[in-house]
Amino acid sequence: MKEKKIPMRMCVGCREMKPKKELLRVVKNPEGEVSIDVTGRKPGRGAYVCKSAQCLEKAIRQRQLERAFECALSEETKESLNRELEALK
Repeated sequence: MKEKKIPMRMCVGCREMKPKKELLRVVKNPEGEVSIDVTGRKPGRGAYVCKSAQCLEKAIRQRQLERAFECALSEETKESLNRELEALK
């Protein structure tokens, strides 16, 4: 029997390839709001980050999320992402 292919994605924080299910999807919806997508099905541009605060912080500090979404992130948005990550733990 054929093995099922596991989709791989790169974390924008640590730049490591990992299985999609091990990562969190951060999404910018068509209205321009950035949030964590728990289901992985929200519409909009997505970027993946590890489920650790260090990777999210590194992605924000190095402006990787801003590059992925092609827009500047406000301080309020950055704090909101950190709060959402803490709520998931």
